[in-house]
This record gives sequence, C-alpha cells and structure tokens, in this order.
Amino acid sequence: MNNVLFYLAAFVLVLGVLIVFHELGHYLAARLCGVKVLRFSVGFGRMLWKKRLGQDGTEWAISIFPLGGYVKMLDEREGQVAEAELHRAFNRQGVGKRSVIVAAGPLANFLLAMLIYWAVFMHGSEELLPVLGTPPADTPAAMAAIKNGEQVRLLDGQPVATWNDLRWLLLQKAVDQESVSLEVVNENGEISVRRVYLAAAGEQGWEGDALERLGIRFYRPDIRPVIGKVISGSVGERAGIRAGDYVRAIAGKDIWTWFDFVKIIRESPGKVIRLELQREDELLFVDVIPEAVSERGHTVGKIGVAVADSPDARRDVKTFVSYGIYEAALRSLEETWNKSVFTLVMMGKMLTGEVSWKNLSGPVTIADYAGQSARLGLDYYLKFMALVSISLGVLNLLPIPVLDGGHLLYHMIEVVMRRPLSERAMELGQRVGLSILFALMAFAFFNDLSRLFNG
Repeated sequence: MNNVLFYLAAFVLVLGVLIVFHELGHYLAARLCGVKVLRFSVGFGRMLWKKRLGQDGTEWAISIFPLGGYVKMLDEREGQVAEAELHRAFNRQGVGKRSVIVAAGPLANFLLAMLIYWAVFMHGSEELLPVLGTPPADTPAAMAAIKNGEQVRLLDGQPVATWNDLRWLLLQKAVDQESVSLEVVNENGEISVRRVYLAAAGEQGWEGDALERLGIRFYRPDIRPVIGKVISGSVGERAGIRAGDYVRAIAGKDIWTWFDFVKIIRESPGKVIRLELQREDELLFVDVIPEAVSERGHTVGKIGVAVADSPDARRDVKTFVSYGIYEAALRSLEETWNKSVFTLVMMGKMLTGEVSWKNLSGPVTIADYAGQSARLGLDYYLKFMALVSISLGVLNLLPIPVLDGGHLLYHMIEVVMRRPLSERAMELGQRVGLSILFALMAFAFFNDLSRLFNG
C-alpha cells in the first residue's frame, strides 16, 4: 500500500507541475497581449478550491479531475462582454496575438524541459560508462563480435560518454538506419570497430526493450559463482550453504558466473531449486526455496548470500558528469530538440503502422515510471519530468481540434481564407477532436491495463 501511495504521489507531483507550467504559459501570454483572464484552473470538472486574486479578479481554482487544466479568457462566444472590456476579449484580438496565446502553453512545456535539463547538467550526476556486456547468442551484437568489457568510444563518429548517451543514440539511429559503427576499446587498450545491424530493434513494433533485442547489454564482470557470505537466519543458511561454496549448477544447468546464479534465484521466488555445490573435495546437492521479496514494484527471489570478493569485480564503471553554465544550456537545448523530434517521428510511425500502438502509454504506465524514477534519485526523477513535459508539448501541438495545435490550425485556415471559420465548422471540428482524443485515451488506458495484468 505504501508503495502504491509513493508512486501515486510521484505521479501527481509530475502532473501538477506540468499542468501548472503549461497553463501559466497561456495565462502570461494572454496578459501580455492584453486579454482578460477569468479563471485559471488546474484540473477539470467541479471545483474543490478557488480564490480570486489580482486587479481583474482572476479565479484561481483546483478542480476534481486532475488530468489537465485550462485558462478561461474573456470571450464574446462564451457570454456577454461589457462595452468597456471588448478590447480585452480573446475573440477581438488579431490572429497573431491569438496564435501566440495558444502556442504559449506547449512552448512553456519545452521551456520547462530545457530548464530542468540545464539544472541537472550543471549540478552533475553519476552516470554509468558505456561498457558493454556479453551479448546473447544470435543477436546483432553477438554477430558483431562484441565482447564483455569493451567500452564504446564513438558511434558513427559521435563521441559517447555515458551509457545513457549510447542508449539514446542507438534508439535514434535505429529509427531510420540499417546499421551503426561502434568504435570500442577493451581493457588492454586495444581499439576495434564493430558493425551492428539495427533491424531487430523494431521487429516487434518497438514494443519492449529494443536494445535487448539488439543484444546491447551493460557490462557485468565474469565473477566466479563462489559464496562469500551467508546472512544469519536466511534461506541460504537454513539450507546449509556456507561461505566458500562454489555453485557448479542449478537444476542440472551449469553455472559459469555469479550473474547467472543471481538471475535464476531472482526469477524463482517461492520455487524449489536444487543447487549443486563444490565444497573443497566434496560435491553437495541442496534444495532452496528463494524468499519472495518486493523490489521496485516487482517480486523477486532472494536466499541471503553474497559473492566472494574478486579482483574481476573492481572495475570502475561509473563517472561523474557535469557541465558549465553555457555548455549545459546548449546541451539542454539539444536534448529538448532531439527528444521532441524523436517523439514526433515515433508518432508518425504509429500512424503508418511501422510502430505498434501498444507503445502508447496512459496514466497508469506514467505513474509507474514516475515512481521508479523517484526511487532512483532526484536527477532521474527530474529527467523523467522533463521527458513527459516534452511529450505533453508535442502532443498539444498536434493539429487535432480541442488541442492547442487544433486551434493553431484554425488560425492558419483563417489567414488563408481571410476570415474565421464558421461556428458550425468549429463545432464539428471540436466533436471530431474530442472523439479522437477519447479514442486515444481509451487505447492508452487499455495498454496500461494489458501491461499491468500481463506483467
């Protein structure tokens, strides 16, 4: 229950910040353009709280349905306007001013993302180095002869400093390229070039982990599966496991590394597992039932043992990355632009059928990611908030009536026709837009439920 509340709180905070920032964009633009704002609401429906502030008596409110918000402006189409205030009505403004007010909401989301990235890049964070692990057999990475411990230096000539850089560049390239060239260096300082073919990334319509399908995994040292410590009172101690035991096999399957051993244990909560152990000159067979433990919203198995100290495990695979004020600003602009374009490209591929609609996420999935990122640390949580802010900005600029992009489409038509659309045409557009929006929301929610029940 506490876990659910934590994830819900993380989600509500992200959503609240993004909605407020988006609506503030509309509000400030309206004020700068001389339009009177009647209400600023976070959420829709019945108001839970309201207060009038400022010379115009703008009503600031929090409403019952939190998935959005709105800024209500003085407008003759929505009620009578006093003669003295006609010049402050939204509908009396030129098409340029109206477009600025409409576009200000999504632009505020892009600005928020840039500010977040700028702050995170300046503060700095500990990142994983782009060190590759042993790829599964028959994957593109295995066919490229990638070896455990090789560190990526360049991807198609672009410098790669962190694991996140590698993931992002690979995803970008996989959308429209057949292959990439990775320049790698091994632990002996020897440089090689690996050609990785990318078709496998989108084989399942981009659903799931595209990098896993390529065989791109993070480095794991090849540590021998030797028990170093057994926790008192643990499942392992009760089964008779001792420090110094060498795990030869599990259920008849040979075990070569500590990672292989841990992987099977974690995937087997509550199941009986037979371990084959080497204890000096003696071969032993013990049965253990890994204890089911909740970890980041998932149930995993643990038996309460730790690996023996090994020189192979001492490789430093982390680095601290930070930037100066100007470089951080440039990188934040680049990061926001690249992710905006990538989001738009993926949406386009959904329409053409190249990307599965199963990738569309709703509030449940977003809440899950919000909770996971919050548990990982503030910098992860802020980066997640920036990513959702970019997605919200791009979504709102789509030319769908009801969304900001739909209103901008109306304004473009008005410029071309030299007159506003008729009320009938706009009403029809609103109905079509609402239908599209509800269909998208229903599909996203269905995807959420499918992920929830199918794991």
